[in-house]
Amino acid sequence: MDPLVASLKVSASGLEAESTRLRIVSENIANARSTGDAPGTDPYRRKTVSFTAEVDRMSGASSVAIDRLGTDDSDFSVEFDPGNPAADGKGMVKLPNVNVLVEMADMREANRSYEANLQTTRQARDLISATIDLLRASQ
Repeated sequence: MDPLVASLKVSASGLEAESTRLRIVSENIANARSTGDAPGTDPYRRKTVSFTAEVDRMSGASSVAIDRLGTDDSDFSVEFDPGNPAADGKGMVKLPNVNVLVEMADMREANRSYEANLQTTRQARDLISATIDLLRASQ
């Protein structure tokens, strides 16, 4: 397989993986303050993304793929808010196990990885176009 085509496949797999990661981080941030529907029910649980490396047998190039989407089993935070409809008899409300600062850092990292893969795609595309132009000029 052509190395330029292989680089396009590798960067495309990275774009897809980081896009999924950005979607999951966005869901976590959107639900960071949501509570359960009723007293005693659990609130939103933070979602996680695990990646795995895959090897393309034709090209020998490694690419990234989503291994699994999971949930974070860490404890929920508890806050005193007796006016909240989700509060228990003691006025305590369970809140999601989402730390917005951690999610924002994860979002920045995913965004930078996405941009790096996008730049790789652009460069490979430009090299392919330059190769085609050289072939046309030689005829």
